[in-house]
Amino acid sequence: MSSPLSFGWPIRRRYRHRTWDPGRGPRWQWGARTFVMGIVNATDDSFSGDGVADRPDDARALARALVADGVDIIDVGGASSRPGAAPTPVAVERQRAVRVIEAVRDELDRLDADVPISVDTTWAAVAAPALDTGATVVNDITGLRLDPQLAPLVAQRRAAAVVMHNQRGRPHTDLVADVTAGLETSLQICADAGISTDRIVVDPGFGFGFGVAQNLEMMRRLPELWSLELPMLIGTSRKSTIGAVTHAPVDDRLLGTAATIAAAICAGIDIVRVHDAYHMTQAIRMTDAIVRAGRSQLGEAGEFG
Repeated sequence: MSSPLSFGWPIRRRYRHRTWDPGRGPRWQWGARTFVMGIVNATDDSFSGDGVADRPDDARALARALVADGVDIIDVGGASSRPGAAPTPVAVERQRAVRVIEAVRDELDRLDADVPISVDTTWAAVAAPALDTGATVVNDITGLRLDPQLAPLVAQRRAAAVVMHNQRGRPHTDLVADVTAGLETSLQICADAGISTDRIVVDPGFGFGFGVAQNLEMMRRLPELWSLELPMLIGTSRKSTIGAVTHAPVDDRLLGTAATIAAAICAGIDIVRVHDAYHMTQAIRMTDAIVRAGRSQLGEAGEFG
């Protein structure tokens, strides 16, 4: 009998045999555990107030902490994506991202840590030097829909890709239908560019063009998105929906974030993108122990087999 905590898992069996190559370190086996993406904001206007723009020593220290906290990948972005943020000139974003990626890569090499780096950007002009510098994954909040040069670049470099649905500026009808249609458009862009499916992770876009009620609906309806049969990432960390529900300021959303992560894991999510890696990895390990515990004992015939 299916456990209420495993409602996202039966569909996930369809791709549990697949792995993902993030470009550094071992391949990731989907379904084995929840993977953690740690955030490094190479900005000076991050909504969470943790930007390290023009401070490579701080970037190195943050990379050290993230590795110690057990993250699986470090995501570096040089432009703020918070609602209402002023657009960052591409040249500024490029300079910020590349400088911080250099610092993070140097620190990872010094630590002999097989932790890959993703670059959080919508622009090929940023992604190209970032990949030259040591990033191996491109994480695009527009799902490769903004810059027509980005998908061909990802394909040419054989980089892995995280493609997100972004509802900003688009009419809303039904949440799952909107997210599915947006991601299918991005996946077609990937296919046309020659990006193989086994290098793609999708992101439903929590907080990007959706209100509080819609974001909460997204969390409840995550299992419906497994119809795409692709690994999925979600980023809820410290976001305004958590503040709206808990009435907590951005620097006090630790427990609210942990609750969203636990719910996402119960729905079968593969990767969570987080700021507070030390606390979140503990929440993830505990939730994994509950949700995935039967997998090794039950085997092929079991609920998680």
